[in-house]
Amino acid sequence: MNYIGNFIKKYRGDMSLRDFAEKCGISHTHLDSIEKGVDPRTGKPVRVTIETLKKIAKAMGMSINDLLIRSGDVKLEELNLSEHTNLDKTKLERDVVKVPVLGKIPAGIPFEAIEDTYTEDYEEIPKSWARGGKEYFALRLTGDSMEPQFKNNDIVIFLKTPTCDSGQLCCVKVNGFDATFKKVEIQPNGILLSPLNEHNSSGFKTTFYTNEEIKDLPVEIIGVAKRHIGDL
Repeated sequence: MNYIGNFIKKYRGDMSLRDFAEKCGISHTHLDSIEKGVDPRTGKPVRVTIETLKKIAKAMGMSINDLLIRSGDVKLEELNLSEHTNLDKTKLERDVVKVPVLGKIPAGIPFEAIEDTYTEDYEEIPKSWARGGKEYFALRLTGDSMEPQFKNNDIVIFLKTPTCDSGQLCCVKVNGFDATFKKVEIQPNGILLSPLNEHNSSGFKTTFYTNEEIKDLPVEIIGVAKRHIGDL
């Protein structure tokens, strides 16, 4: 099965073959053969170098390890790598851990109870991500407030954390409301929560919360976005 090719084609979505090939830094003809899994010159399965995989993975914002995992935990022997590839296969980490995909994150409920009640599926992440006791969760998005980058029903994986840097995309709980996924800008006297799509159907507008409101409502950062999984 052409795991990598199918994954790349689904990943680029509406982006043209030429545009994505340019983003990767490879020819569009080679990218086309990778997606199809066949070398048009020979009619045989296409051979892919590790250097090419690195370029494709980088264009997707992930490591080769992530690319292998997200493409369906493909076996290395099924990649049909070039015989000239210098690859230490033992360095490609195969271990993964599962994180819960939550359909919603209601306010006022302990996170452990949320995971027990609202988990609808699981996503896999590299085991190395969890080093040092780091924890993750995933959220299935609803609505269009973060379009065009994030669409309805996409999944975003978050690093569980109560803090963030200004400008990061975060999962935020405002008392009395479900958690919301917004861009967070930290200011001396408070924080600004902004949708990427100001014309969203929910009517959510850029909202400023003072330091007092952050404490009294409260407004809580519960996770920083680490990976976006679109309609793959």
